[in-house]
Amino acid sequence: MSSVVHPLLLCGGSGTRLWPLSRKSYPKQFVELTGAESLFQASTQRLTGPGFGDPIVVTGSDFRFVVLEQMAALERMPGAVLIEPEARNTAPAILAGALHLAETDPEALMLVVPSDHVIPDTDGFQATVTAAVPAALDGRIVTFGIAPDRAETGYGWLELGAALDPAAPPTLHPLQAFVEKPGAQAAQEMLSGGRHLWNAGIFLFSAATLIAAFETHAPAMLAEVRKAVAGAEQDLAFTRLAPEPWARLEDISIDYAVMEKADNLSVMPYNGHWSDLGGWDAVWREAGPDAAGVVTSGPATALACQDTLLRAEDPQQELVGIGLTDIIAVAMPDAVLVAHKDRAQEVKKAVAALKEKGAIQATTIPRDYRPWGWFESLVVGGRFQVKRIVVNPGAALSLQSHHHRAEHWIVVEGTARVTIDEDVKLVTENQSVYIPLGAVHRMENPGKLPMVLIEVQTGSYLGEDDIVRYEDVYSRGQGAKG
Repeated sequence: MSSVVHPLLLCGGSGTRLWPLSRKSYPKQFVELTGAESLFQASTQRLTGPGFGDPIVVTGSDFRFVVLEQMAALERMPGAVLIEPEARNTAPAILAGALHLAETDPEALMLVVPSDHVIPDTDGFQATVTAAVPAALDGRIVTFGIAPDRAETGYGWLELGAALDPAAPPTLHPLQAFVEKPGAQAAQEMLSGGRHLWNAGIFLFSAATLIAAFETHAPAMLAEVRKAVAGAEQDLAFTRLAPEPWARLEDISIDYAVMEKADNLSVMPYNGHWSDLGGWDAVWREAGPDAAGVVTSGPATALACQDTLLRAEDPQQELVGIGLTDIIAVAMPDAVLVAHKDRAQEVKKAVAALKEKGAIQATTIPRDYRPWGWFESLVVGGRFQVKRIVVNPGAALSLQSHHHRAEHWIVVEGTARVTIDEDVKLVTENQSVYIPLGAVHRMENPGKLPMVLIEVQTGSYLGEDDIVRYEDVYSRGQGAKG
């Protein structure tokens, strides 16, 4: 029986609590929140090295190319990328990963890790996982509990049978109970008692052990997920789970579906630093406030402020705070959040209110990421739109035409290979081309650096779904964006 640990990275969250930086179209796991790497990239790096296999990633269709691009930047490749037809919470996603892994090795060990957590001590975390391997090989389900440093009401907790010795090396403990997110007084009592840990949602088990737990506690879900995995289709480098059985699944977390009912669950404490970055108050803590408790990021300036986070994302925008105390202010080109730090968890209510009024800012960031690169709208008018488009080296947009718009392309960096009907030519910096309405066209980047161009669209309808697609290396269908 192999002791190699196969990470399962969960990448399906919508990230509403860190709005406006994190949104449904580009959630927080892919954002550079605490350093030069995204949280997803940092999670991938943390689970690299001797004893760890190539990670399995579970994500949604919209993020599949982002996953590959961010892993390629680390010179890593996934063991598999499983595409959920729709979000169904953690229980179906984790079970699908276990069934996929069991196809090649039923006894293989799988480490379930959310991809949006902060764990700076890679060596310490890997050592803790390694210490739990013998129990997982012996048929235990191991959950990792975080040693708490405050009376946190935003996390679930794990209750142990006896108080912990923080100085002791990591060792397994029996779980007494899962505790829901507590009130302030209960959280303080659990912190003082020393018998409780934060529930991080990180698990280690063999694929066979988890499948057996579902056979006992959620057999109906197991039957449908089996069908979704058995009926999966390969799409380029991705495995698309079958949509029909997936649609019949209950939306439920792994804790409710299995873990709270299992009798073979043990807890491994982790004493290192950890955060799920579950709100802007957590980002403020992780960023290392100065002596006045102030954190600034990007073109932001704080004057006579205390315990405040100021974050600006647009280099052409300046964010200035004067005399602020306990304030979170986050400025994006299309949306600004200002909130009291104590109410950071209510940001998701703001997102719901924006959805109710039909504001696209609720779910969509200005920069639209695609398999070939990204674009952003610079100016939008009644019958025109100006975009900046960045195409990755070697990438190409689909061969396409439009019913309602013509386009002008001006190359500002690099070289584009442009197809317009039967004509194929290179367009270099400071050159431009015109694509008439209805013309079959494509742009490619034949170079080794990103290619940047300005696109001016004119016409009666400028929606991204006005695409007739003839050929696409990314296997997208008619009307798909980009």
